[in-house]
Amino acid sequence: MNNPSNLPPLSVSILGVEPLDEFIREIADFVHHTIMNRPNMGPDAKVEVEAKLGVLRDRNTGKRLALPVLVETILTPNEIELRFESNMSVMQHKHFNTMLNDLRRNSCEPSHPGSPLEYKHVKLVDSFFYSDNLHEREKVRVTREEKTGTVVEVTKKMRLGDLNIYCPKRAADWRVSVSLEVPVSHPVGTPARTRRKDRICYSHEEFNIDLTQVVSNAGPNTLPETLHELEVEIARPALLLSTASKRGDPNVPEHERNAFDELIRSFVNNARILVKNSSEGWH
Repeated sequence: MNNPSNLPPLSVSILGVEPLDEFIREIADFVHHTIMNRPNMGPDAKVEVEAKLGVLRDRNTGKRLALPVLVETILTPNEIELRFESNMSVMQHKHFNTMLNDLRRNSCEPSHPGSPLEYKHVKLVDSFFYSDNLHEREKVRVTREEKTGTVVEVTKKMRLGDLNIYCPKRAADWRVSVSLEVPVSHPVGTPARTRRKDRICYSHEEFNIDLTQVVSNAGPNTLPETLHELEVEIARPALLLSTASKRGDPNVPEHERNAFDELIRSFVNNARILVKNSSEGWH
């Protein structure tokens, strides 16, 4: 008697190919369109693509978004009145710190099948100055090493676009952001506010996973605010732009024209893994 649970080998579809993953393709299309249509801010401007964990909240009630969907969903930009809060609890921060430290340690074992995680601990101080463009009230960020006071960079950050991802089955949602960081000259005067960043940066292949405690001080008459955040960032802007320029180009080898989508696939998977491992502990 045949056992019906013993299935014969199955094709992935009637055509023998996997159907397009619309979720990853939508994020890839968003990132690609945004960076290929970015304003020309000179050759030194750096493209930043990051995914930050947080909670999507109804702007009117302050409660976490509740939509009639069962699974992870990309929201149409600007269609829902919401805000994104990336601050997690101290316990949630500790949870991710332990998880990533364990993963780093295990990845260094000879038996580990994948690439190892690298690790560094940095402490930085950001000072924010309003630029001369009073109409836009842009902020210039001066970043220094906390210990030495050495200036690491002086930049103006321009947000180009956000894509919010709602995760009804998870404790956290996430947001993909595309920005430009434009080098500028060091400003003069007194900073409008400062923040101290105590950051543990884990790097894996083409991605950085940053777990950061941020202490922000808006001035002498305000109490410091402490935030805890987690984000995934594509580590090499040059690789991002190079693969984006060849996406879908029939004149280059197949692996080159598909490299951008593969980069975004891994980027999305890393964000999803972190969201899946989040626990209750979002403010």
